[in-house]
Amino acid sequence: MNAVTQHDPARVANRMMALAETSAHTPMGKVLRKFWHPIELSSAIAPGTSKEVRLLGEDLALYRGESGTPHLMVNRCAHRLTKLHTGWIEGESLRCMYHGWKYDASGQCVERPAERPGSETGIRVTTYAVHEYAGLIFAYLGEGEPPVFDLPRKPVFERKDVMLFQRHEVWPCNWLQHAENSLDALHVSFAHQTGIVGVFGEAVSTTVPELRYEETLAGVRQTAIRAEGETSHVRISEWTFPYANHVALPPLTAGAPWMEVSNFMVPIDDTHTNRVTLIAVESTTPTADADMRNYFAGCESYNAADHHDELFAGVYPEDPLICLTSAQDYVTLVGQGVIADRANERLASSDRGIAMLRRILWREMEAINTGQPTKPWRRNEDAPVLSKSVETASLAAA
Repeated sequence: MNAVTQHDPARVANRMMALAETSAHTPMGKVLRKFWHPIELSSAIAPGTSKEVRLLGEDLALYRGESGTPHLMVNRCAHRLTKLHTGWIEGESLRCMYHGWKYDASGQCVERPAERPGSETGIRVTTYAVHEYAGLIFAYLGEGEPPVFDLPRKPVFERKDVMLFQRHEVWPCNWLQHAENSLDALHVSFAHQTGIVGVFGEAVSTTVPELRYEETLAGVRQTAIRAEGETSHVRISEWTFPYANHVALPPLTAGAPWMEVSNFMVPIDDTHTNRVTLIAVESTTPTADADMRNYFAGCESYNAADHHDELFAGVYPEDPLICLTSAQDYVTLVGQGVIADRANERLASSDRGIAMLRRILWREMEAINTGQPTKPWRRNEDAPVLSKSVETASLAAA
């Protein structure tokens, strides 16, 4: 930030607001449209059905053809602009319920029942690429050919010996608050000790960590080191551009393996975020696996936004991990407002990860503004251990 900007409150506010924007005509919206985004759980839509979804401020019709293949198109019929998802599926095509105009999976209108046959050939609605991965449906809303689907992938989600669980929540605040929270390892020692201390709070503890940040091929590697006597706990977060965080979570029961989790902070629009979570749990015994499935089934429908008033009154769910940590994050993030007023905050030395993220976002937006290529983000080939304990002396020597 230059000296002129520092002394111009309006320019500071505009520059900060630009970070949060998601619509197609904004620099940040253009950056976001260069990536795949998870828009729905695979289990949420059956073959031969359709539903409305919203991503980056755009209303979309998501449907599965009778074959089970997912398709995505703008949710407006070209005729009288009613919502296409209210129609019905025929093969791999979607027919509008208003006057029966029918669109194939490419968006081409193939039938207008009340009009001359062949007159529909010049009519088309916009469609978008979709890709299913690990129980999630991803979409690409950018121009041209979509990038190879590689950046969101993690080796753990492709192992045969793990169980995968998916869930999502819609929260009434901007996506960037969620992304910045992922690069704020300090909050774990406070926010997740609030109300009820679950297994996450117990595992990480209240110790203030030493924080290290490194930009990687995929995003930012965040290392939080909490020294407790002769042992230090090292927790690594593999944050993937533009908003996905991959972390380790402690087990629900002592002796069980730690879980690996990816949280995708998907912008619905400027004021709503879809928090999509993908969790990998190592399969152990039939009894333990059944207990884990039952636990996640109980968490599946929890959305912290449904409990807004009680959470802000300090009433937290009686849950050891998933719902509890979600509730604690909800209070901190929604408590910042619908869109955080970054022009009036006071960052401190512990906010280095947030400052790094903003510099990266401004860099990418500047490339868009000047017609230059953005960074070619790609998946990290190495897979560090996300949580471990080491001797404090050895860590200091390193």
